[in-house]
Amino acid sequence: MAKTLTKEQRPLPATHEEKLAELRTHMAEIQKQENPHSQLISILHKAQSLYGYLPNQIMDEVAQTMGVPTAHIWGVATFYHYFKLTPPGRYEIALCLGTACYVKGATQILQAVKDELKIDFGGVTEDGVFSLSPARCLGACGLAPVAMIGDKIHGELTTKKVVQILKDYRKQAEKDK
Repeated sequence: MAKTLTKEQRPLPATHEEKLAELRTHMAEIQKQENPHSQLISILHKAQSLYGYLPNQIMDEVAQTMGVPTAHIWGVATFYHYFKLTPPGRYEIALCLGTACYVKGATQILQAVKDELKIDFGGVTEDGVFSLSPARCLGACGLAPVAMIGDKIHGELTTKKVVQILKDYRKQAEKDK
């Protein structure tokens, strides 16, 4: 079984040209297969893994290379919740709204995050440090309520605890500038 690498472990191309070359190689491999148009979601996943979201010019590139109307690409990208059409924040926050988290106060945690960051679901802070999205379940129900920030699960959250966690991430982002 293949080992899944975290974002930090995954080597990503450094430049747009290298990313585009990797995406083109991926599309060329798919075009050799039977029914390559059925692999559109796979191609969009690859593009998003390279860029962090689906830039307009990349969706145009996919459409042109695969011979698919751009409107179809947009239809697929906007239909599936997974795909992002805008760049995410440096730290992506997925706040669990599943049953266990909801019962243990996820709505209060959500309000604290919204108040602290001044964004709603789908938003990105003005400084680009945070983005916020809902999650149905993060698989850590015993630690409810939980949020995933980047690749790290934060559990047993309270409103005070989540605000402090966000402040700590912001301090780290400032240090890394």
